[in-house]
Amino acid sequence: MQLEIAQSTPTASSIAALVQARYGLGEVVESEFLRRSFNQVYRLGFASGRRVVARLCAERPRGDPNALFEAAALEHWAHVGCQVSRCVTTATGEIAIQVPLPEGTRMLMLFEYLDGEFTGEAAADVQAFAHGLAALHQGGESYQGPESAYVLGLNYLLLRPLEGLLRAPSMTGELRPQFEKLGLRLHDDILAMGELSRVLCHGDAHGQNNFVTTDAEGQRQAIFFDFDEAGPGYLAYELAVYPWNLYPRVPDGEVSSKVKMQWKNFISAYRDRRPVPDADLAAIARFMAVRQFWLLGEYAGRVPVWGSQTMTTGQLHRQVELLRQWEALQLPT
Repeated sequence: MQLEIAQSTPTASSIAALVQARYGLGEVVESEFLRRSFNQVYRLGFASGRRVVARLCAERPRGDPNALFEAAALEHWAHVGCQVSRCVTTATGEIAIQVPLPEGTRMLMLFEYLDGEFTGEAAADVQAFAHGLAALHQGGESYQGPESAYVLGLNYLLLRPLEGLLRAPSMTGELRPQFEKLGLRLHDDILAMGELSRVLCHGDAHGQNNFVTTDAEGQRQAIFFDFDEAGPGYLAYELAVYPWNLYPRVPDGEVSSKVKMQWKNFISAYRDRRPVPDADLAAIARFMAVRQFWLLGEYAGRVPVWGSQTMTTGQLHRQVELLRQWEALQLPT
């Protein structure tokens, strides 16, 4: 009997051999498996001294990787002066290669390697992060390349993840209607806010998908990577991802004064570079809950790979309570 494979993990050396054969970048002299999250990520070093990051795309609830849009958007952002890690093409100019694996074919993409530190707590770092994100949104206004396969709207961010969450093996008959009511109420609350602004989103700008470095003039600047979630979508969602990462995601979690100050520094610095309409400001807190639903849906979609105990029934009980409390959440602006 042949066993089915949910997701295999190629070794760093095998990824190195594949890249050496297909990318025309010379001999790979070092390789390292960096992490397994939604995708598998590797670092490769060449005899020339060049380094790249390789991303082996995993099966996602949304569907296929948004590769054509992602590569084109990165080129556009770089062209208009934004600090991003661009896609590295193969020897024949392709943006990705298809890797045959036991579970089926998966896409491998290469990106420019960056050095630096994640966004820290210092005001200068938070401000650099916010200024860089504002620059991405400003630069994205002139994008005219291939359309994104996904739009970061309420169907993509909330309704479809909710459907996946409700099918999770650890979901119970008691919890299912509670999650469903919370999700649909959140959906209706946001629609009632009226027309909200749209931008070309990074999609996952929580402060650890960018580095903050010092430029030639001694100024702190942010450089962004990992655009796997990029696409057109709500400005309020994009701005909600950072406070969502800062705030405690447990029931009755106490928000420290330090966290509140980081959020204030961020939103103030963003508004120094790009206006945020009042309706979008008011929607940010609700989109923090949208982000949490999106994450729970992603975890539900990863059960075949990570196992059902990645998201236990006890954790789901706590998530219901958190989302119920977040219905009254307000952010200082």
